[in-house]
Amino acid sequence: MIELEDDHLVFSFSDVHRDARLTIGFQRTLRIPDDDRSYPLPPGLGEFPLRHVDDFTARIPESWERHGGVMLPMYQSEALWLNFNGAYPFAVKVATGKIDAITGEEWSEGLHRDPQDYMVTSRQPWLDGYCVDSGKIRQFVAMPLGRGYSVEEQITGEAEHGGLQIVAYPMKAAAFRKMRKRRLIRRSASVADLGIALEDAMDSAERSLDGDFSMGLAAGGNMDQEIYEDPYRLDVWDTRHGSRCFVHIASSLAWRSVTGEDPPGTPLGSREYTDNGMPWFDYYDADAVALEGAKVLAAVKSVNEIGKYRGEHPLPENESVKPENVVSLGDPANPRRVREGRF
Repeated sequence: MIELEDDHLVFSFSDVHRDARLTIGFQRTLRIPDDDRSYPLPPGLGEFPLRHVDDFTARIPESWERHGGVMLPMYQSEALWLNFNGAYPFAVKVATGKIDAITGEEWSEGLHRDPQDYMVTSRQPWLDGYCVDSGKIRQFVAMPLGRGYSVEEQITGEAEHGGLQIVAYPMKAAAFRKMRKRRLIRRSASVADLGIALEDAMDSAERSLDGDFSMGLAAGGNMDQEIYEDPYRLDVWDTRHGSRCFVHIASSLAWRSVTGEDPPGTPLGSREYTDNGMPWFDYYDADAVALEGAKVLAAVKSVNEIGKYRGEHPLPENESVKPENVVSLGDPANPRRVREGRF
């Protein structure tokens, strides 16, 4: 079963186990520069609002009504990341425009190991983009469908689906009970409140307008993030009880016309954020092995690369920055270590 609770998707399978519950949030974030550098993890700047598409059937495209699910608003060139929360392990597949974000292959049912086309929570706390190499992703960036920027259009040649597609499979109850007896360590990390200065800067940010209805996700800048191998056997996942959800992305103008609500203000730019000394993040899991990345996704052109080729400027405020306040969310030598701060 999937429910919408406080702008989060909640996957729950009480018929599998009473604790089989996974919460997925869609975080607004900085769009990192799309340049020749690789950046640490940007912060979460609050949740995107989520709404049932069934509440607005008279004002949405027929395809959205057919797919069901939920919708969220994004500005052109805005970025997002997915936040996974829950102690019960799940195998989660994420696609954009029905292109798997881990393998670059077209959407398929079930779970596959060669190559691995899913992530394991709570080992994988979040996903910021497309897996292009070991320890490297390219950030999810929203662009209007039909203009050739989205990963879907580059791989399939079509601008058909857009949005995100998510399916979650819980661990079988017997496997979970066995795992719990072994007392496997579970970790989670969250971004703290970044303070009044950041809130004030976001309140004063100038909004941009885009006239397209449906948005797709394109490849943005390079980021340091590992997508981890599944440490379990494939048969521990209960694929009979999976649930899937279509997450539609509405442009800012479409969101306003459909829901009657204003979309959130545009997020702070990476230059202003960095100049104000705000934190970036590193995350390590010394016990995990990173996937190698997909060649087809590594070959996809980024938004900035396509823009340069066309003589367009699709990314405002794309200047390179040098993050200096980088906070470690894990110790690669000792993941159990508690960091001592200043007294």
